[in-house]
Amino acid sequence: MSVARHPVVVLGASWGGIEAIIGILGQIPHEFPASLVLVQHRNSDAHAGFERSIRRYCLLPVREVEDKDRLLPAHIYLAPANYHLLLEKDWSFSLCVSPPVYYSRPSIDVTMISLAQIIGSQLIGVLLTGANEDGTAGLAAIQRVGGFTIAQDPAEAASPLMPQTAINRGVVDRIMKVKEIIPFIMDTLRNGYATHHGRG
Repeated sequence: MSVARHPVVVLGASWGGIEAIIGILGQIPHEFPASLVLVQHRNSDAHAGFERSIRRYCLLPVREVEDKDRLLPAHIYLAPANYHLLLEKDWSFSLCVSPPVYYSRPSIDVTMISLAQIIGSQLIGVLLTGANEDGTAGLAAIQRVGGFTIAQDPAEAASPLMPQTAINRGVVDRIMKVKEIIPFIMDTLRNGYATHHGRG
């Protein structure tokens, strides 16, 4: 089966992430040309309530991923609790119960690395608030394949450790406030990465 390739945004958040996620998803327009994959650390009992709360703020369809779901543009996909989320070569998702990473399953690193291997330079990684180092290796993988990486400004993050760690490791292309991220991504998708690559 042929794969219809398109840009993908992967968003990772942990402690304190709900407010930041809502701030980002609420800005996404109907004409968003990319897929958005969301990995939020959460307990296994935070299931339907999380999906419903996210959907209230979104113009795009929101779906908690099931095994073999296909990655389509203008859709928002949620990594399910207690599974790592991977992408296969045919752009379908798979779910994995391998051990937690930084005590978390789903892991931001696992998903970002998997997406980077398949999507390459059309991938944009965004790392938000969190209290551990998950996501740094994922952003590094995205940079290695020519994608673009963004970290939430630690000064406004509920827990600055996660974005600050990625910044300190040199794997962040841009540091931005939540309100700036979607307008920047929209501009990047319209105009290409050439005018935006470089640290800032």
